[in-house]
Amino acid sequence: MPESTAKKPSRIQRRNRRVILDAALEVFSKHGYRGATLDQIAAEAGLSKPNILYYFNGKEDIHVTLLSQLMETWLDPLVELDPDGDPRREILDYVERKLTMSRELPRESRLFANEILQGAPRIEPELKRHLKPLFDEKCTVIAGWVAAGKLPPLDPQHLIFSIWATTQHYADFEAQAQILLGPETDPRPRAQAHLQAMFGALLDLPEPSANG
Repeated sequence: MPESTAKKPSRIQRRNRRVILDAALEVFSKHGYRGATLDQIAAEAGLSKPNILYYFNGKEDIHVTLLSQLMETWLDPLVELDPDGDPRREILDYVERKLTMSRELPRESRLFANEILQGAPRIEPELKRHLKPLFDEKCTVIAGWVAAGKLPPLDPQHLIFSIWATTQHYADFEAQAQILLGPETDPRPRAQAHLQAMFGALLDLPEPSANG
């Protein structure tokens, strides 16, 4: 639908947009941007292809809309990392929030991952505008904790990368986890215990030496 129109969308139009976006999320998360087609999205939505094109200008328009809507949700767990909190607890809580997101939003995680694997051609401006400043801010916070002796020496940037890699794995590689652990097995309870122990050990300050 042209953006220039001032007419407020009807309830049915808002519903149809939600249906289309949810269908597109399902299709993009399974097939990636390149493998997805408008025909697949229309079939998943239960709408005709012309109906899809009434609301969106094409596949890229739908994809960018989904990614833009996802960005704020994607940043929220890192936003919540509190500079005034206990450093160890703040980071472990961040790990927990990211793992919860992988459980509750697996399709969104795969959508994001597929876009990044392609070089972020459609979301790069959003990453530079929103993620980069937040990432730099929180890395500075963690570096300050390290400098103050509240955390052991560690690299803030690669700590965050490691958290992303180990938590998002359970969404982005869900099929692999199901094959290896069994389709009826939810890996996240064990993952939660493992990640808390692993990152907890990384964040532990060394015990004072007997001679110190």
